Amino acid sequence: MAELSNQLMAVTVVAYLVAMVCYAAEYAFGDKSHIGRAAARPARQLVGAGAPVVDEPAVAAVEEAPRRDRGVLLGLAGVALTWLAFALHIGTVVTRGVAADRMPWGNMYEFILAVTLVGSAVWLGVLTRKPGVRHLGLFAALALVVMLGAAGLIAYTPVGPLVPALNSWWYIIHVSTIILSSGILLVGAVPATMFLIRSGYDRGRRSFPYTLGAKAPAAATLERLTFRMHAFAFPLFTFGALIAGPLWAEASWGRYWGWDPKEVWAFISWIVYACYLHARATPSVKRTVATWIALLGFATMLMNLFGVNLFFEGLHSYANAG
Repeated sequence: MAELSNQLMAVTVVAYLVAMVCYAAEYAFGDKSHIGRAAARPARQLVGAGAPVVDEPAVAAVEEAPRRDRGVLLGLAGVALTWLAFALHIGTVVTRGVAADRMPWGNMYEFILAVTLVGSAVWLGVLTRKPGVRHLGLFAALALVVMLGAAGLIAYTPVGPLVPALNSWWYIIHVSTIILSSGILLVGAVPATMFLIRSGYDRGRRSFPYTLGAKAPAAATLERLTFRMHAFAFPLFTFGALIAGPLWAEASWGRYWGWDPKEVWAFISWIVYACYLHARATPSVKRTVATWIALLGFATMLMNLFGVNLFFEGLHSYANAG
């Protein structure tokens, strides 16, 4: 089962990667591309003796329709491939759990597998409710590919038993809520980033990466999506990090809080995300400023996942355990 999980992991990454390419093709050639915008420009007339009135954009639209259709079809193919990758991703996690005979999130590698699985499910859920944001699929798939690539390249750990400190029911309760909230925040960082890019484009910035904003959904749509995802994830993260975590620490180590590096960075992440929600609810704070705070929160989450696990020693040093 362990070898099957590894094989499914490789196929999963390939499926997400091909889906990303399809999303990218739609992003370049779909309805929001230069071709799509050209079809919406006002018609121009050819003036001359006996010359007929010619609707050039309409003619161009007819001539370029197959190309636009191909762009849309590639976007739909990206969605289908994301569903396929999601199914393979489930198989990867399930077979890993069967091979280990436990819940499959006992080390950094398995944690990333589980977080990206939640992220994939969240993206597909968003896409089902808001099909108009499909252009974000390029960046959502990119985030999943990068995270899974990092898991395979720098965090892979052979299947093994849990370290004694993790052998508790709190292992399921604490880690599962952190996984759920982290997966939502992972995908939430995508519309947050694109909101800042689209806002810059709307203000007239035409250098990279603001040029990507031309084909992104409306800034208001991106900002609302960012807020809703963070508002949903924050209570989960609060429970996992500041309630279930300390209770498990007291049961395992006889103290609720010990300023272990992972505890410190989890607390930092919680503070930053709380500041984002407070800033978002404050009318005097610009939405762009609040969104920058949300991205800072995601950066602290990455630091907690990669930096603390790989470079710090502490009671939570499980990067290569299990």
